[in-house]
Amino acid sequence: MIEVEKKFLLKGDDEKRLIEGADFIGEKVFTDIYYDTKDFSLTGNDNWLRQRDGKFELKLSLNKEAVRKANFYDEIEDEDRIKEFLGISGYDMEDILLEKGYFKFCICKTTRRKYKKGIFGIDIDFVEYGDFNYQLAEIELMVENKSEMAKALENIIDFAKEKGLNTGYVRGKVLVYLKEKSPQHFKALVKAGVARE
Repeated sequence: MIEVEKKFLLKGDDEKRLIEGADFIGEKVFTDIYYDTKDFSLTGNDNWLRQRDGKFELKLSLNKEAVRKANFYDEIEDEDRIKEFLGISGYDMEDILLEKGYFKFCICKTTRRKYKKGIFGIDIDFVEYGDFNYQLAEIELMVENKSEMAKALENIIDFAKEKGLNTGYVRGKVLVYLKEKSPQHFKALVKAGVARE
């Protein structure tokens, strides 16, 4: 499945309007640990390897340009497929990554409230980095193939506009962290066309 998602900052009554009439699915709290190499071989290509509460996940970019209205990713949750993509093998994923020169560059705790409104998934995230916090919403659709991505994005933006949300650019939680705490990494991603200044 391909995830099409767009991030939104919520101001004033935005959250109330966004979740009005939506079904509350539940709340969960999880910790993400993000990994990359010193030359940013993953994030520099808009690929994101994380360990979420002990389980590894890899989001492979299907984005075509840095100035985009949403994010398109192929999500891989099978550890063997992740190892294959990374060209590594062995039993303990974390140990292998550290041996191969990967390092942890962002650790954050997220409290996520999930909602469903029609075909849309809505996540309201409160992210804690230790010494600062960030809050955002994501509206997402899952599609079967790449040919459906543009229409899914159009549907997300139309839905957000109906709810009165600002549909401009919003940084994801890891980019917010990097801009604040790791400017060298952030600048490398801007140079690579993955992030915006």
